[in-house]
Amino acid sequence: MSQEKTDHDLDLSQYAIRTDLALEAHQLTTERTGVPYIPGVEMITKEEQGVRITRVHVQDQQGAQSIGKMPGHYLTIEATGLRRKDTELQNKVATQFAQAFSQFLADLGIDKEAKALVVGLGNWNVTPDALGPIVVENLLVTRHLFELMPEHVDEGYRAVSALSPGVLGITGIETSEIVYGVVERTKPDFVIAVDALASRSIERVNSTIQISDTGINPGSGVGNKRRPLTRETLGVPVIAIGVPTVVDAVSIASDTIDYVLSHMGRQMRENANPAPASRLTPAGFNLPGKPKPFAEEDRPSEEGKKVIMGLVGTLPEQEKRELIREVLQPLGHNLIVTPKEVDEFVEDMANIIANGLNAALHDIIDMNNVSAYTH
Repeated sequence: MSQEKTDHDLDLSQYAIRTDLALEAHQLTTERTGVPYIPGVEMITKEEQGVRITRVHVQDQQGAQSIGKMPGHYLTIEATGLRRKDTELQNKVATQFAQAFSQFLADLGIDKEAKALVVGLGNWNVTPDALGPIVVENLLVTRHLFELMPEHVDEGYRAVSALSPGVLGITGIETSEIVYGVVERTKPDFVIAVDALASRSIERVNSTIQISDTGINPGSGVGNKRRPLTRETLGVPVIAIGVPTVVDAVSIASDTIDYVLSHMGRQMRENANPAPASRLTPAGFNLPGKPKPFAEEDRPSEEGKKVIMGLVGTLPEQEKRELIREVLQPLGHNLIVTPKEVDEFVEDMANIIANGLNAALHDIIDMNNVSAYTH
């Protein structure tokens, strides 16, 4: 007898493009069910100095089925200021990334002598997909030194090798087949897979890093189904690192509606209770400096939403996205897009990850001298 589907079950298949991040998969489920706590899933968030760190622990198969993520640990570092080329913030995020990655290694029982293979997944000819290859370019690789001249290698380094296998369309070979062959031949103690992801939020594109101990499916961010790189398939621990570089049109349209509502809500609130300084500011005039981000109090009431956006403004988040998808999908307009400044963004994020990995993998390197080891 087939099991009847309940209101709390969530079919994530149509949202696969937007659930590369575990915290977003968690949000999708809570939005659908209206229940903040998901059995089998633990989520803890902390924020300090412009950086938000979220830990999601999928504890069992029940939790995995609920949010569509494999059991394991997921850590997400978010800093929207990264898109403003804030050097101080970039260094801070690189330091926190290095610390978080070192903790991942310790939790997996990987010691400081273990050999690492870093795999930069993606197409180096397509900028939004070139994160992995750029990270590999900036890594300090040392395996050849351990093999050829071990007597000249100082303490504090570990054997690190790196590989950019390309994509199926370039090589004619599945990425997983290349990685399997290299792992079998070089026998690393663990594998680090770096790949570009997709997000369901404009804010997280090129400003978020996810680390997980569950491995990765190459190409999953844009809907491709490839053989996974996991502990089960490779025989060694696989730590995945990803940065969302693209977002789909449904998410852009949905977020834009939210921004319009928040903007209008803020305008209505400020016009009703103008601050003394704002009385001398012409309508529509923006003062120079960083724009003030929207907050929960900026959102209008349900009646205000209906006045501003009609029926669409009052739809719950999930129903709003489903409506937009129903409109765009038949027209072929549910595009996957990336910001026009993607070249700089991807380069910056790749440098942050490379610096963090260099510091986490080699004890002799810290965040004060890491730039000397980056190409």
